[in-house]
Amino acid sequence: MRPPSTEWRETIASDEAERFERYAQGFAAAQRRRNERQGVGRALHRRQVAALRGEIEILGDLPDHARQGVFATAGRRDVIVRLSNGAPDRNPDRRPDVRGFSFKILGVDGPNALGTGRTNEQDFSLINHMKFSTARAADFCEMVLAFERGPLALLGYLVRRYGVVGAIRQAKAASALVTKPFSGFATEVFSTALPFRNGRWAARLRLVPPLDRAREGAREDWLADLRAHLDNGPLVYRVQLQFFVDERITPIEDASVDWPETEAPYLDVARLTIPNQSFDDEAAKTLEHRCETGIFDPWNALAEHRPLGDVMRARKTAYYASQKARGAAS
Repeated sequence: MRPPSTEWRETIASDEAERFERYAQGFAAAQRRRNERQGVGRALHRRQVAALRGEIEILGDLPDHARQGVFATAGRRDVIVRLSNGAPDRNPDRRPDVRGFSFKILGVDGPNALGTGRTNEQDFSLINHMKFSTARAADFCEMVLAFERGPLALLGYLVRRYGVVGAIRQAKAASALVTKPFSGFATEVFSTALPFRNGRWAARLRLVPPLDRAREGAREDWLADLRAHLDNGPLVYRVQLQFFVDERITPIEDASVDWPETEAPYLDVARLTIPNQSFDDEAAKTLEHRCETGIFDPWNALAEHRPLGDVMRARKTAYYASQKARGAAS
């Protein structure tokens, strides 16, 4: 077990901005094509499973490396939650997919991560995986954009990029990411998978689920499954931070590495509670529209929680292009 360190560093390539802009425009173009067929929506995580209101309670007596940004002061804040399927299409719930759990903490106040002013929101975007299938944004973006052009384009890209043996290995890794069994939003662990600043430190965030047993038939309708769980009482997730200890064990720039708990243990910093709530009244429909058309973006954050690493920096450009393509940003 290693102590948290402030010696993290980012490595920014000289051509990064140009490449990221090219990837962003590729995602935005694919998004516009889908918009024509399916209606306006996101480039990824297009299908919204649920929009929820909740509350986060920041715990007291945290150590200094945890007591930063939104975690600096014990207390309660309102949150809104968007649950999603990760595909660029609105696929049925039973289709294998990456699942998203994004939440927005309301009522914060401070300089924003973009360095353009202040913010009153803190967003965290999580998936049901602890790491990416690729180390760098270039590989992830090129692979997703090739997949959007069709199976042959994807196969051609993988062979050119990795060779025949490497293409098979990479295809298996990507397939494992999508086809990993999923039991439901109340029973799975979710992680940012990627780091962000926590004051002078760097960290990842994890949600530990309140339940450990899936309902039979849950995969046919994730919202129905969630509502059934909520009928038995509020869902309370443990919010945990895991801290950078050194570049070898907890790399900032390699998204394919799951930071090991044995060397970098998780620390409980908050509780996220989702109460039982109506999904059918006017307030619920307003919240659903707000989450569907609004922004959940790791760069919509306090400066103390600025996203870190190559993939997070690529997200800044790609998310903004996607938001413009669906009219959520000007």
